[in-house]
Amino acid sequence: MDEDLDTLSRDDLIAEVRKLREGVRRHRDATGHDLCWHHPDLWSLLPEKTPPAIAVPTWPQFMRGCVKYRQSLEEQAAEAPRTTRECGD
Repeated sequence: MDEDLDTLSRDDLIAEVRKLREGVRRHRDATGHDLCWHHPDLWSLLPEKTPPAIAVPTWPQFMRGCVKYRQSLEEQAAEAPRTTRECGD
């Protein structure tokens, strides 16, 4: 799957690592409602350009997942500042 890396020069490999690191940092530094969104920009950093095969949960399952995700943030980022900003603001 990653055979393309075998043909890249050292400079090209360094450029690829920098591009990937930047994408991971953008994702890592997402905050507020941006944490919840679908991230095709991150996936687009991969060389294969296949559309991701996602399954969209129904609303009840989706909302339970949102609550579970927010609870995990409470546990894993208990000291993070809170915001009252609405989605889309």
